[in-house]
Amino acid sequence: MAAVATTNKFMKTRRSFFKSAAALGVLGVTGLPLTRAADSKVGLATGANDRRYWVSVMEKIARPVLENLARRELRKNMPVEELPNAKRKSVTHLEAFGRLLCGLAPWLTAENLTGEELKLQQSFVKLAQAGLDAATDLQSPDFMNFSEGGQPLVDAAFLAQGILRAPKVLWEPLEPRVKQQVIAALKSSRKIATPQHNNWVMFAATVEAALLEFGEPTLAERLENCVQKMLGWYVGDGAYGDGEFFHFDYYNSFVIQPMLVDGLQTLAKHDAKFAPALATVLKRAERYAEIQERLIAPDGTFPCLGRSMAYRFGAFQTLALMAWRRALPAHLAPAQVRCALTAVIRRMIEAPGTFDANGWLQVGFCGHQLAIGESYISTGSLYLCSAGLLPLGLPPGDEFWSVPAARWTAQKLWSGENLPADHALGDVAKVDVPTLSR
Repeated sequence: MAAVATTNKFMKTRRSFFKSAAALGVLGVTGLPLTRAADSKVGLATGANDRRYWVSVMEKIARPVLENLARRELRKNMPVEELPNAKRKSVTHLEAFGRLLCGLAPWLTAENLTGEELKLQQSFVKLAQAGLDAATDLQSPDFMNFSEGGQPLVDAAFLAQGILRAPKVLWEPLEPRVKQQVIAALKSSRKIATPQHNNWVMFAATVEAALLEFGEPTLAERLENCVQKMLGWYVGDGAYGDGEFFHFDYYNSFVIQPMLVDGLQTLAKHDAKFAPALATVLKRAERYAEIQERLIAPDGTFPCLGRSMAYRFGAFQTLALMAWRRALPAHLAPAQVRCALTAVIRRMIEAPGTFDANGWLQVGFCGHQLAIGESYISTGSLYLCSAGLLPLGLPPGDEFWSVPAARWTAQKLWSGENLPADHALGDVAKVDVPTLSR
């Protein structure tokens, strides 16, 4: 396990990195001034400081999962917190790894890193690659459940999404043996029927999109048909229903929009007929990202609405995705999105009880709040918060990180700034998904 041997080398780096980043907390943006007269002070919250903080948060979340899985000790050492009688132990480990990779992948392949961050990235790439082997090797004590029950379809999809987001480090360098293990594991999830009445259609579609990228035959009933089903539930103004009806929750960000974007991008790469559908989906995602930014209050809080709020700042995956793709609305400055997300992350990750004594995430929205967990929530579920960190895939010199701090929309409005009114997206057209050329 050469990957594990690299870990000790970076332990001192890790401790000093997190310590220095934490020390920069006083420079964070949670308390950005609300008055224009105080704007000269905003420069204290530099993009470099914000990035150091984000990387320290990412490391704190990811290290226990990656290190234990690379040693093939995740099942042995990861606690499983859940509601009484939830019985999630058979699925929680794939939840932790798949969801973590979904958010971590862009940073693993980020370019132009230097110094301690580069060393950390190189270490985590090796750990993630070893984790893919450990999770899919039939002889591994950490071989994960991809096919028994319903839940594994969900997290096979998140794992697939992570690989699609960083193929240069999470797919291309893998040994042929490991690639075949991953393909077999993903194919085994086909045993799980796809519900046709909610966002689960996107899990089947994402698994099939990854298999397409890996050169495997795909199933139209689990790929094109599922994407078409989801697109048929569009309700307007950049939002989709979760099935026939709209749900006032964050599933447009947890699942629907990111998987539509990633899935259709893969389809369009292999068949140009899908390009128009991708363009429409991106336009809607841009509007939804705009809405998400406006939901972040001046103090970095946001409404706790609907189910699955134990996923914490994973609720902002669509906003984070569009920032990473450099596809934010033209009037939404990357710096203000960075500052808004930093404020959210800081409010949540620093709440007492977010982590247990050994560094594992605990159930909660702001701290440790087991009651906010649900029958399908356990320790592994919580790692979807990493999806809020997607902009770490942008290099440090990108505008998102290099431009000085800026106030986000709510801060501007509540300080009395004269901003134009918000307007809905006038898009209700039906989108037809073609059949993939097989």
